[in-house]
Amino acid sequence: MTWSIVARDPLTGHLGIAVASRFFAVGALVPHIRGGIGAVATQAFVSPLYGVDGLSLLAAGRAPEEIIDALTARDAGRYQRQLHLIDAKGRNAAFTGAACIDWAGHLIDENVSVAGNMLAGPGVITETLATYNKAMDKPLAERLLLAMQAGEDAGGDKRGRQSAALVIHRDQDYPWLSIRADDHPDPLAELVRLHAVAGERYLHVAETMATRQNPNGMTDRREIDEKIAALEAARIAEGRPSASFATPLKT
Repeated sequence: MTWSIVARDPLTGHLGIAVASRFFAVGALVPHIRGGIGAVATQAFVSPLYGVDGLSLLAAGRAPEEIIDALTARDAGRYQRQLHLIDAKGRNAAFTGAACIDWAGHLIDENVSVAGNMLAGPGVITETLATYNKAMDKPLAERLLLAMQAGEDAGGDKRGRQSAALVIHRDQDYPWLSIRADDHPDPLAELVRLHAVAGERYLHVAETMATRQNPNGMTDRREIDEKIAALEAARIAEGRPSASFATPLKT
């Protein structure tokens, strides 16, 4: 009972999923990503195993179409499920079970797919995909958020709204960004706020974290700390409040 977008940035290879629903904590079970491997969204009458096993099969080198065939063939409940995925090369595939609640369907394009069920109509995924493709000049996170808002503006989940999530992996097993609004009257707007909060400090600190290529990470944080301090000073000088509820406006 949701819609989502699964994408690979063709310039960076980064993988992202954004999802929204009139269901509690949709980000807990729908998005599954491994950096450098692929991304899977499992929804409708959700099977988390589609995500877990789908990533394992992607890591083993199986093609997305093969994975869909393998996962659905063993599952008698497949007609009530929806699944779409992409690998690290940009190959993608999608499945919408015949018993998914109307309106249900999916669209596949180069390096991106959109799928949804129990939607206001096909315009939800059409507008989501079109907006994503028009925003290729923007960073992946912004692109995904803009796309999902376009889908919401086209009607979204026909029951209303409650939760949303955005997950982006670069080339590591852990996420570069993972934000969720689990129970909110306007969850996509809340994701936009959380993304702004992340941009104030978190995403800069993320640049210091250990990677497989550099297990030490960045141990001298002075450059990052100076950048954060400069951004904070500029915000205060301009009289702009922080996007964070935890940070008061300083004068």
